[in-house]
Amino acid sequence: MIKKTSKMIMAFTAILLALTACSPSLNNRDPNSGVTNSGESNNAAQPQSSYLKRDVREDVFYFVMPDRFNNGDVSNDSGAPKGSISHGGLDTTSKWAFHGGDMAGIEQKLDYLKSMGITAIWMTPILRNKAVQKGGFAHHGYWIVDFTEIDPHFGSNADLKRLIDTAHKKDIKVFFDIITNHTADVIKYEECHNADGSFKSGLDRCAYRSLQEVKEQGTYRAFVPKKEQGEKFPEWLNDPRYYHNQGDSTFEGENSLYGDFNGLDDIDTEDPEVVKGMIDIYTKLISEFKPDGFRIDTVRHVQLPFWQAFSPAIMAHAKAEGIENFHVFGEVYDPNPEALSSFTTEGKLPAVLDFGFQSAVGGVFFEDKPVSTIETLIAQDHLYNDEDSNVDQLLTFLGNHDMGRPGFFLNKHLPNASNEEKLQRSMLAHAMMFFSRGVPVVYYGDEQGFTGDGNDVDAREDMMPSKVASYNDNTLLGTEQTTKNDNFNPQHPLYKSIAEYAAIRKQQPLLQYGVQENKFFDDKKQVFAFARVANDTMPNGGVAQQNDEALLVVFNVSAEQQTVTVSQQYESYLVVSGAAKISASDNGETQITLPAFSFGLFSSK
Repeated sequence: MIKKTSKMIMAFTAILLALTACSPSLNNRDPNSGVTNSGESNNAAQPQSSYLKRDVREDVFYFVMPDRFNNGDVSNDSGAPKGSISHGGLDTTSKWAFHGGDMAGIEQKLDYLKSMGITAIWMTPILRNKAVQKGGFAHHGYWIVDFTEIDPHFGSNADLKRLIDTAHKKDIKVFFDIITNHTADVIKYEECHNADGSFKSGLDRCAYRSLQEVKEQGTYRAFVPKKEQGEKFPEWLNDPRYYHNQGDSTFEGENSLYGDFNGLDDIDTEDPEVVKGMIDIYTKLISEFKPDGFRIDTVRHVQLPFWQAFSPAIMAHAKAEGIENFHVFGEVYDPNPEALSSFTTEGKLPAVLDFGFQSAVGGVFFEDKPVSTIETLIAQDHLYNDEDSNVDQLLTFLGNHDMGRPGFFLNKHLPNASNEEKLQRSMLAHAMMFFSRGVPVVYYGDEQGFTGDGNDVDAREDMMPSKVASYNDNTLLGTEQTTKNDNFNPQHPLYKSIAEYAAIRKQQPLLQYGVQENKFFDDKKQVFAFARVANDTMPNGGVAQQNDEALLVVFNVSAEQQTVTVSQQYESYLVVSGAAKISASDNGETQITLPAFSFGLFSSK
């Protein structure tokens, strides 16, 4: 049952959109459907503020891997000149290698993104990498050797500045993906490696030395092979004493904090000099490039005191540079809200990626788990509340470059579902992401129905025409095309749906700022509802001043039409779309009927 909230008092005369997941474009509504122009609504937003003034809660993110997006300059495809640590790795037929995407390529597609409603771009790391190590390739950008310049595979510092400048002119923010936990694999250990850096006979890794073992026998004896000495920038990063040097992590227990990830050099972030050095690196990047925020990699593998110093310093510097709404969010790969929230409360990060949301929503929409899974998640939202942040600032997502895509999850967990059902479920899950609390993140390619074969490199397909056989044999959602084709189609049903959801979200401040309250969850019918209600964090005036309104969002995640009954606590519920039917009775109840795999978005009086 829906209980009345004290702030929902005044009569609400505005419009609210009630739409199915497969509803047509906002600009192509049937004039006889009863749809009222959303511009007439008291809840209609003013034009979105410029990027510098815009709160992150008003943003829609696009997470893109530059190498796999669009090749705007073929001259940089091989990276640095031959002989450099940042040279090579190009092989457009290999899913592991570089494919040629770059800053120029992203710049060329800004209008494609803007038309979809994207207001912020988050790129995987773009700083200079060790291009090839252990037979792998740094197409992802996470093997940094130089923290002062862009990787030559992606262009030059000037190219990056031009992209940011062009994006800002279009009111699109640009976020950097940064790393403090490790650098590329340059440091070797005398106990495990030969002088040239290769493993000694019989070894393929260096066993982790625990803190107790370090007390007894010390860390490994670290050295850098001659051919890679002095390759890191700033210069202090070349000194092995600023690293843990305890061997390879197994990603469990203490070694997840002190061990080397697959041989990557694990930085000693407990050292005060390292803390100062990392703050210096990233404040200089802010001053030079003026990004709008950072996503921080591998946050849970660095101890909390580091974040308590690093995050406030970064935020203060950004403000001093005139970037008032600079936002920082960390990657804490854990679906448990208690673990996630510890980094925003005790750890002082403004936000984290909401792996709890991905787990719960993905479970319901992609695996057909009970809808009450979402109820359990939202009931824990209070864990994120503190003096300077709350759950609304988390970034929500459905898949990513590590775990895989919605299309992959659907193929894996619902293999017997039709392609049409999978498309409907993906659309519906995206609607949930846009209408729920948090800041939505679209993973590149999902808007074109990409599916992928799994996680990691199997979820990193090319948007530009691909030559990777294992990508090109995939069946995409909502299209007959494959990744062999150019996939920047604004007519794709997922692209159009996402654009529509973004437009609705922009028009409804409560979807950006409103508190989310659980209303009802019926596991038998696979129907659930929540409300977005006004709260004290909503800015005064402008786009987000709606203090006495509420939105009701209802989802039907079943293959059958469903009817649910809710208590009628308002004079009426206003509907725009003809897809969802709502009716009030004399006994104080309201009936809502939803088609299969659909949602309804309602205003209340």
